[in-house]
Amino acid sequence: MDLRIFIEPQQGASYDDQLRVAQAAERLGFDAFFRSDHFVAMGGDGLPGPTDSWVTLGGIARETSTIRLGTLVTSATFRHPGVLAIQVAQVDAMSGGRVELGLGAGWFEREHAAYGIPFPPRRFGLLTEQLEVITGLWSTPDGETFSYDGEHYTLVDSPALPKPVQAPLPVVIGGNGPSRTPALAARFGAEYNTSFPEIADIPTRFATVRDACDAAGRDPESLTYSAALVLAVGADETELARRAAAIGREPAELREHGIAGTVPEALDRLGQLREWGTDRVYLQMLDLADLDHLELVAAELLPHVR
Repeated sequence: MDLRIFIEPQQGASYDDQLRVAQAAERLGFDAFFRSDHFVAMGGDGLPGPTDSWVTLGGIARETSTIRLGTLVTSATFRHPGVLAIQVAQVDAMSGGRVELGLGAGWFEREHAAYGIPFPPRRFGLLTEQLEVITGLWSTPDGETFSYDGEHYTLVDSPALPKPVQAPLPVVIGGNGPSRTPALAARFGAEYNTSFPEIADIPTRFATVRDACDAAGRDPESLTYSAALVLAVGADETELARRAAAIGREPAELREHGIAGTVPEALDRLGQLREWGTDRVYLQMLDLADLDHLELVAAELLPHVR
């Protein structure tokens, strides 16, 4: 099982804050560093303000060497797919082929209003066309052009450049929808991610995606299955309580919904997830100043899940 570090910088983080976490995660042996793609804090003032995910990842790509990088997830409403395809391909080149694109339909209407970004009421058609355009641009052979005539996007004789280093570049389809998201994961995804579900719902979500793969004629085992869950682990109850208080949560609630508790409890939860077919867990780290948290997880959890 892979363990990946996932942060929410819209809650308040500079580029330097994010770089410190990414470099620590790389040094400690975590598989990847991912970040959310939001422009407004969900509670609190969000100071010093939002950072653009792909600008940030481009910088981090040049200041790391082995850790994989990506978004969980970029909203299809934020960028034209032609521009996003260029941005992601460029960051992949800047990283030497370590990037993954997480893409979803988007949901946070307030951040769209705050920055003048259109928020259409129906977004799955938009997401589907984005996936068709992005993967179409990347898979077009060199020297050929790509055209597309959809309801939302039209591209005419695009040179379909630049190409990512990776072929194909992994696409992570995120969401908890019961039918359309699994179908998109089966069609386009290298990975399906369920973010912050009720723990007991995870096997059902994975089973729905496996069914969608069967329906699409795809081997369900060709897809990676992952979950994103909040992280709060302590060497003892006192340390756990301190970490819970630092992020404004209660230990009991964290134990119910995340990778949380003492080290043995966290290992039990990870073991349960592995039994359910979870290949990868994104550990949502909310206190970016607490690098000792990463040290503990790397020393006490990481060796037991690999």
